[in-house]
Amino acid sequence: MKKIAILITCYNRSQITLNCLTNLFQQFGLGTQYEISVFLVDDGSTDGTANLVKLNFPQVIIIKGNGNLYWNRGMHVAWKNAVEYHIDFDGYLWLNDDTYLLNDGLTKMLNAASETAFNSIICGSIQSPVDETILTYGGCKLINNKFAINYPNNELQIADIINGNCVFVPHNVFNKIGNLDWTFRHAIGDNEYSLRARKKQIQSFSTGQFVGICSKNDHLPIWCMPEVKLLNRLKNLYSPLGSAEPFIFFKYNFKYFGWYIAFKALISSHIRVVFPKLWIKNK
Repeated sequence: MKKIAILITCYNRSQITLNCLTNLFQQFGLGTQYEISVFLVDDGSTDGTANLVKLNFPQVIIIKGNGNLYWNRGMHVAWKNAVEYHIDFDGYLWLNDDTYLLNDGLTKMLNAASETAFNSIICGSIQSPVDETILTYGGCKLINNKFAINYPNNELQIADIINGNCVFVPHNVFNKIGNLDWTFRHAIGDNEYSLRARKKQIQSFSTGQFVGICSKNDHLPIWCMPEVKLLNRLKNLYSPLGSAEPFIFFKYNFKYFGWYIAFKALISSHIRVVFPKLWIKNK
């Protein structure tokens, strides 16, 4: 049986986290095709998440965060702990706690990895809970620095950029690429990981079938909302939850897309934060 480490980070949404774990431990093939060890970073939750997980899922390994890890650094810590654990894992699965695997979701992920001889990153295609034909998260190709979304077509598709909702990284791939980049606090770490892999001639693929369910977050960040005061918009732009920290994003864009894209993004984010109405109108 394959030995898989499941990596999750959470903060103050205990019922969502519990639902995710309930779903995970009901996966087809668990205990016969594969074994799992769950590494959960609870990043300073104040709603009793850690205690509830410990009560309902005592087999889950809980790592306490300091409240400042957010998604990317939380996943980095979970991964670091999994690597240092006493089990030699065959691979690592990133799983958002608001993403619910279909009953055979993990089996589909492992089958996809098997198609690549466990030498590639597998990004799960995630469907909407409202309409099962709609893709909410997954992989996409980069064509002339523009995104071309990979809609499931029953075949693996090359993915230059991946969303981190459900991603399988074989152990030998991890040995070549390493952990998520600590530079990023919340957003962009998943995108950067697939681009870093591509530079090392390691391909990422998105699954040809849906493997899980998650609602799409279509809300504008606070820094784009005209009704919010300018000072608060600026604070949000420079916070992890704004998902667009200007200078961190500049480093990312410069590394993978060049100086023009990097400067354009840096300048446009500040124009948008000052004149959000103009930006929304143009959209």
